[in-house]
Amino acid sequence: QVQLMESGGGLVQPGGSLRLSCAVSGSIFSISVMRWYRQAPGKQRELVAIINKGGVTNYEDSVKGRFTISRDNAENTVYLQMNVLKPEDTAVYYCNVQEGRIPFTTYWGQGTQVTVSS
Repeated sequence: QVQLMESGGGLVQPGGSLRLSCAVSGSIFSISVMRWYRQAPGKQRELVAIINKGGVTNYEDSVKGRFTISRDNAENTVYLQMNVLKPEDTAVYYCNVQEGRIPFTTYWGQGTQVTVSS
């Protein structure tokens, strides 16, 4: 059984930083793509950042230049460094990983709350 354990959320003032971590454990063949999503109250879940096994990244426009996604393939862990946080970044953040073989199953973390407020 595959489990994703997220950590690093919390309350931070505008302009502050947080680093989210998501550790994958259990029986998973190989992880291809790792992603971070977020969902704010009353809004749909949106993709924030994505990284493939080779380290190629892509970001949602509003976080470009502020957030950095990275991964440790040996430890099956993905990170999201969030800098210059804004109140509109407040949301529950979820990690998502995709297995690198057919049927390319995806797995979700339980979510971690990030609140940006003064």
